[in-house]
Amino acid sequence: MRFVDEAVITVRSGKGGAGSISFRREKFVPLGGPDGGDGGKGGDMVFRASDNLLTLYDLRLKRIYGAKNGKGGMGQQRYGAAGPDLVVDVPTGTQIYEIAEDGAETLAMDLVRNGQTWIACQGGRGGKGNMHFASATMRAPRFAQPGEPGEEKKLRLELKVLADIGIIGLPNAGKSTLIAAVSHAKPKIAPYAFTTLSPNLGVIEDAEGRRIVMADIPGLIEGAHQGLGLGHQFLKHVERTKALVHLMSVEDINLDDPMAGFAVVDEELARFDPKLAERPQIRVLNKIDLLDAETLAALRAAVPGETLLASARDRIGLDSVLLAMSAMVYPEGEEGEG
Repeated sequence: MRFVDEAVITVRSGKGGAGSISFRREKFVPLGGPDGGDGGKGGDMVFRASDNLLTLYDLRLKRIYGAKNGKGGMGQQRYGAAGPDLVVDVPTGTQIYEIAEDGAETLAMDLVRNGQTWIACQGGRGGKGNMHFASATMRAPRFAQPGEPGEEKKLRLELKVLADIGIIGLPNAGKSTLIAAVSHAKPKIAPYAFTTLSPNLGVIEDAEGRRIVMADIPGLIEGAHQGLGLGHQFLKHVERTKALVHLMSVEDINLDDPMAGFAVVDEELARFDPKLAERPQIRVLNKIDLLDAETLAALRAAVPGETLLASARDRIGLDSVLLAMSAMVYPEGEEGEG
């Protein structure tokens, strides 16, 4: 299934059923009064967040969703059945925007918890039957209320992956290898750029047993904010993260200034959203298994002390990376979700 993180759909709730116009007719009761029952309520159109979904692909295939109408009322004061609600599951982390007739968008709901629901369109109320309108001056009302119409809205759904840590870096920096090394995720890994074409999620536990969700974001290149490479289409998936692991391959650095390469991705973050550039970062130089002992020693001496050196492939230095992530996600004194 393709990863799809945006969809535009039309949703409708059900119409309310009409009230009944009916009169009691029984043997030996020639003047039976009105007994028309109420119509049933139309079904609501509801969205529900689910951790079991990772994409909005299904909503690209079907663009119109409508709940059932309520049934009409009946004689003998019988009520019409309510229309069942239509519940559409979407991935946790989905934002729902209402699109006005002029094209303006308003954020209506942000589904950030598994099982969280939102009623996008309320079903129409059922009409009252004629039994409600009898009075001393009107003993045989020959009218009833029609059911109320349902609502219809045009919505844009946008998925922003919910993760504690976002792994960013240039193509082929080893992001997929890192997430595969520390979690049970199985992303596609190959020795060429743009292996990852959609975010991958991995879940790990720190030394205290607290959960950390990681998102491997597809590689960025210079000019990504203008649509180059994979563009900025995946940068939105790091907007919710608490911290970023900025991965750089030793293949892409100059020993005279080994930290300069980080500036390329930092610039793209700043141009996309200045707040992202201020997000705490754990900087990691990856693939140190490619260096000989002398070059590695020179690299250690050249980088700032907080910069971590690792080999995701050979699982070297990953304990330090995991400790740094845990400190970012769970500052001292903060408990996990348990």
